[in-house]
Amino acid sequence: MSEQLAIELEGIDKRFGAVQANKDINLKVRKGSIHGIVGENGAGKSTLMSILYGFYHADGGEIRVDGKTVTIASSQAAIALGIGMVHQHFMLVENFTVLENVILGAEGGARLSEGIGRARAELKRLEADYDLKVDPDAITGDLPVGLQQRVEILKALFRGADILILDEPTGVLTPPEADHLFRILRVLRDEGKTVLLITHKLREIMAVTDEVSVMRRGEMVATRETSKTSMGELAELMVGRRVLLDVEKTPAQPGAPLLSVEGLNVRDARGVDVVKDVSFEVRAGEIVGIAGVSGNGQSELLEAIAGIRPARSGIVTIDGTRIDLAAARRDPAEIRSYGLAHVPEDRHRMGLVTRFHEYENAILGYHRDPACGRGAFLDLDAIRATARAGIEKYDIRPPDCSLKTANFSGGNQQKIVLAREIERDPAVLLVGQPTRGVDIGAIEFIHKRLVALRDAGKAVLLVSVELDEVRALADRVLVMFDGRVVGERAPETAESELGLLMAGATQEAAE
Repeated sequence: MSEQLAIELEGIDKRFGAVQANKDINLKVRKGSIHGIVGENGAGKSTLMSILYGFYHADGGEIRVDGKTVTIASSQAAIALGIGMVHQHFMLVENFTVLENVILGAEGGARLSEGIGRARAELKRLEADYDLKVDPDAITGDLPVGLQQRVEILKALFRGADILILDEPTGVLTPPEADHLFRILRVLRDEGKTVLLITHKLREIMAVTDEVSVMRRGEMVATRETSKTSMGELAELMVGRRVLLDVEKTPAQPGAPLLSVEGLNVRDARGVDVVKDVSFEVRAGEIVGIAGVSGNGQSELLEAIAGIRPARSGIVTIDGTRIDLAAARRDPAEIRSYGLAHVPEDRHRMGLVTRFHEYENAILGYHRDPACGRGAFLDLDAIRATARAGIEKYDIRPPDCSLKTANFSGGNQQKIVLAREIERDPAVLLVGQPTRGVDIGAIEFIHKRLVALRDAGKAVLLVSVELDEVRALADRVLVMFDGRVVGERAPETAESELGLLMAGATQEAAE
């Protein structure tokens, strides 16, 4: 690994009003390395990288690129310095082709046809050099998220990036897609590129980085060679205390079924059957996990049970109330009234209105409850008191219910949703991707809450693409493939056997 520095930050400060997001940050990133940056949600990682990419301007401090002091006033200035960034939420025009997205803003002159020809040739070279194969003529919105991410990387490389920043790049990827991304990053490093990897997933840090820097509450607290540290040490540095990396729980004491699903069939807007004759039970005092590669019907299953998505057929029984999901269009509020709560997979699309204040999101979907007011009038004092109680109990930061929800980090947004749903004391909790985009400290907190709910005699149905999470939390594991439940296993079942079922192998072959 080179001793030359690609990036050097010295004394970087950044304040947003009363909140100091970055405080006297020093960072050195070696050329031709993969350098990880970890920290809890809200630790200041993304703010720091946004300063480096020109989205924000630092209040103080100095930036050096390849040894030269620079001012980065815009993303165009960063690109000109050879810095590219792949954002957590992709910046792509979905109805453009891959090639059109790659050249957008860098078309190469007045004659578009000539620019497109040169770009096509350059794209072909980049795909071959860095194992970034993707059809240049494919419509971007039709591609799976793993390929869309490759388009973002190609965009940066096409613009001449020698330094590539990736912000939570595996948050939307399946494990095989994440593995392929890591292979790409190693190729980039070996070709002399410098990669800055922002993530909260310590397994990824240990697997792919050369060095790792840890941020906590806006400050840089440590830098380690990855080979000389451990997940335990990094977790403790991130949170400021010892963190339990394994879920602690006693054996389940299951009771009577609180959730029963019989013959559920769901068809999507394209007319494709996505849930096919699914039946199962979740009993009081147990967590049932659903494992599967994303896109095999798990999302549609949760949405149908919650009343968000129509079902072709199927009976759901919630705490003794039998509901024919196909007899009439079910209102999610009606389903909730039977004792069901739902933490959706996509907190931004379904769980929150980020333009609303935190206290408004704290009652979203429950705003007609008598505790929130009477008739058309809301009791704002009572609502704010409820929100403050949730903030204290779930350690939501910053502890200010009057802030817009968009101003909270992803992990704290997830806690807002969990507080709202769990504190309604449901008999059944549906929870999708509970720790997606969430840091190690918040993961530990969320896992403890789910286990406590189970131990209180509730039924929890968990969907997660993180197989380790399913195995750690669940008392029973159902595996879905192509819309069907293809097997049930104990959580201690070998990962290889579960993986074969997830890939569509028969039960006999998996065993």
